[in-house]
Amino acid sequence: MTDFVIVGAGECGARAAFALRDRGFDGTITLIGSETHLPYERPPLSKDALVAGAGPKLVAEAERYGEAGIALVCGRTVASIDRAGRRVVLSDGAAFPYDRLLLATGARPRALPGAPFSAGRIRALRSHDDAVAIRGHLSRGSHVAILGGGFIGLELAASARRLGATVTLLEGLPRILTRGVPVEIAGRVAERHAAEGVEILCGATVAAVEETPGEVRVRLSDGRVVPASLLVVGIGAIPNAELAAAAGLAVDNGIAVDGHLRTSDPDIFAAGDCTSYPLPLYGGRRVRLESWRNAQEQGILAAANMLGGDEPASAVPWFWSDQYDLTLQIAGLADDAAQTVRRDMGEGAFILFHLAADGRLIAASGIGPGNAVARDIRLAEMLIAAGVRANPADLASPDTKLKKLLAA
Repeated sequence: MTDFVIVGAGECGARAAFALRDRGFDGTITLIGSETHLPYERPPLSKDALVAGAGPKLVAEAERYGEAGIALVCGRTVASIDRAGRRVVLSDGAAFPYDRLLLATGARPRALPGAPFSAGRIRALRSHDDAVAIRGHLSRGSHVAILGGGFIGLELAASARRLGATVTLLEGLPRILTRGVPVEIAGRVAERHAAEGVEILCGATVAAVEETPGEVRVRLSDGRVVPASLLVVGIGAIPNAELAAAAGLAVDNGIAVDGHLRTSDPDIFAAGDCTSYPLPLYGGRRVRLESWRNAQEQGILAAANMLGGDEPASAVPWFWSDQYDLTLQIAGLADDAAQTVRRDMGEGAFILFHLAADGRLIAASGIGPGNAVARDIRLAEMLIAAGVRANPADLASPDTKLKKLLAA
């Protein structure tokens, strides 16, 4: 009997387990996770879980794991990988043998130096339990301070305002959404938050954080003090690569894998937020992506390659964020763009197309109410994957159908 073990029972690990069965694998599958919850999706944590108090959005109900013959081990932590003995050892001493191993260990919130996360008023938003704890502080009359103007911080700010809480968002850089989001779109998001009453302080450097039983006080380097009921820190994530590193696997901004998600040990694969991998569309540049879709896609891809497949990780990176009535979507990586072209689509919606020096479309960034930009971003994603060299005038004109450019 062939034994496959998956460490990390989140979106990526759970999708991989079911994909193994879908592809006909008839050996044992053991899925191990440190949380007591069944595997669930993380995007709702900053939205429905906060606003409506919804329970975890499960990847699958408990009975489906049983029906698929997936042994789900929750609430237990893998302490080490014994590569010579081909087994994983849990913190309680139990061990599971493997023929192939998948690491889907995800990432964890980066803490603010000198202000560790607590069970009280300094929190991060990464798990469902985090969302439940934070929601307890979000009500009319409460004041939440959010450190970090990225997707998580801004989505949390929007949810907090919907519940009536006062919000101060602190960003150390000159603007919000500096990571991969064009300035025009970041500006639109900032305006929308300001209209909802969110106070955004950019260039705000934290000098100290003081937590008391009744409040938390954030002291800035310019002397200002922000008192709040709760401080939520959203200043990025650290890949959970320590288990891999301790086992002697290569690590480079996460668990380093090749284009097929294999680690430096051919019988160990890694996928999702914890991995960095070369992306052919961008000249083999090594990237690490923290996104819901990437976790899904890489879980399924890892399953195929664990079974002997040779499928490359070639999907176009894609991100999205919902804030109030606005949806922001980005396909591709715009860092090396030589030219940006704007297409206005009415009702305040617009898309920025980012072109390389040779005219190839390498990224598209859009924002608008509801699904206003969704269809064209999807088509742009297909254009990027196809390596299309587009005429800037065609991209700028809303009368030019992107589907036509794809067909051409």
